[in-house]
Amino acid sequence: MTPTDRETRIEADPALPTIRIVREFDAPQDQVFRAWTEPELVAQWLGPRDLDMKIDTWDARTGGCYRYSVYREGREVAGFYGSFHEVRPATRLVQTFTFEGVPDGVSLDTAVFEPVGESRTRVTVLSVVDSLAARDAILASGMERGVVEGYQKLDALLAAY
Repeated sequence: MTPTDRETRIEADPALPTIRIVREFDAPQDQVFRAWTEPELVAQWLGPRDLDMKIDTWDARTGGCYRYSVYREGREVAGFYGSFHEVRPATRLVQTFTFEGVPDGVSLDTAVFEPVGESRTRVTVLSVVDSLAARDAILASGMERGVVEGYQKLDALLAAY
């Protein structure tokens, strides 16, 4: 299996307002965590291929916050913001996530970084929202494409360093 055809599992329990994403990367745990938390790296991989990211604020520490916008052909198409509630280097990241277009729709996201052998890492992200309707709207928004393409970009970034 090559990095570009790795499976990204996106699961939604029919009874819970959650989305679970699981993906393995060909890089050590600390390197994957760094790509998740350092703004200059995040901007290179997060989101679908047809969007560019501009980070306004990125303070990946417990108690920190972030805000970024995404652009298509130079035009802003969306903005996102949140807070970092827990940052445990190389192992766990807990943050809120809000799409500015739906400011009452906050997701609580927990990412767990686990070693798989010496040079692979499994990342499991659990997102919790306030209702099944909110969860279903997220799933219908095209988030799957953004996650899958973003993780493919992350594969390339991790292979480059």
